[in-house]
Amino acid sequence: MVRAIVGANWGDEGKGKITDMLAKESDIIVRYQGGSNAGHTIINNYGKFALHLLPSGVFYDHTTSIIGNGVALNIPFLVKEVNDLVSKGVPKPQILVSDRAQILMPYHILFDQYEEERLGKQSFGSTKSGIAPFYSDKYAKIGFQVSELFDEEALKDKIARVCETKNILLEHLYHKPAINPDELFQTLLEYREMVEPFVCDVSKYLHDAIKEGKTILLEGQLGSLKDTDHGIYPMVTSSSTLAAYGAIGAGIPPYEIKNITTVVKAYSSAVGAGAFVSEIFGDEADELRRRGGDGGEFGATTGRPRRMGWFDAVASRYGCRIQGATEVALTVLDVLGYLDELPICIGYEIDGEVTKDFPTTSKLNIAKPVYTTLPGWKCETRGITKYEDLPENCRKYIEFIEKELETPITMVSNGPGRDEIIYRK
Repeated sequence: MVRAIVGANWGDEGKGKITDMLAKESDIIVRYQGGSNAGHTIINNYGKFALHLLPSGVFYDHTTSIIGNGVALNIPFLVKEVNDLVSKGVPKPQILVSDRAQILMPYHILFDQYEEERLGKQSFGSTKSGIAPFYSDKYAKIGFQVSELFDEEALKDKIARVCETKNILLEHLYHKPAINPDELFQTLLEYREMVEPFVCDVSKYLHDAIKEGKTILLEGQLGSLKDTDHGIYPMVTSSSTLAAYGAIGAGIPPYEIKNITTVVKAYSSAVGAGAFVSEIFGDEADELRRRGGDGGEFGATTGRPRRMGWFDAVASRYGCRIQGATEVALTVLDVLGYLDELPICIGYEIDGEVTKDFPTTSKLNIAKPVYTTLPGWKCETRGITKYEDLPENCRKYIEFIEKELETPITMVSNGPGRDEIIYRK
């Protein structure tokens, strides 16, 4: 059985915790897209961790964690992340890396930084992790597959060809030092040594696992609204953040994905630039940011303060629809107990007309939120384990959101800990 776990919003929905929880019942967890540019924060018996490239199932000794072919593979980062876990007392995880995964090159990170500098005020708010240059090269067919590390002559030739074009850009567009092909070749030989123990034909491995009836979890990075095609383009990531891409980025048939657990935040937050209709500012935003998440709303990768907003039913319903959500996990509900009332954005006003459908970016940029307000519950809900024990106004908030999402909310996260979850029938 294959289940995908994905985000409905701008990322930062709390997928790491839900994945960590679902991984307990899984045999295999697969990261199928993105790179080390976003993080999942996890709190468990070993401590608090921000994972970036590793799947969030690495804390169990019965699981195999896989880096799929759709991932932007930063090899030294992967090795460092494994070593960091082991140094904190986590048993060494069983990891496999697809031989078809492509390598995030050292120059991808440089090009990302140089381009953001060049764009200045028009920049994309990139994490400068090299993701856009990586995917650009992949689709321009000048990327490097893991499998190519094992043919030295062909690798040398390709490096020389790629450096020719890259060095023209470095010299004439960015006015930065050129790449030395010999040094790059040596770096890739070091990468080969690092990654060799993990390399595997992942698609075949998963094919066999499905035949054997293994439980597989596909873990997405970021959320629907950062998807290249269906998000707030161009302020998006450079890979598909949708469950549908899980089939491609892992190498399995699409019909094998039976459940799509879509994580939705009980309020809104975003890192990076782009349209954000229900965004709030000033003291109101500071208070929510300070109380939010575990230790506040700051990017797990960048440490940047997240932009804050009230729950956006328009964006979240769209996010669930585009993911094909079969169920919703609602997170960080426990944060909202301090509020007298809770605004919910139920529509967008665009040129004097109200819509409940999520529009394209040019219309999003001029959309104004239309709010309805629900009463708060004014108490702490952490520690409550049964849905019926939640305050009435809290249940009303959840049920209102469920109706707006048009998808059943089956799990409510009621605190950052692994077991702080309420199941709903």
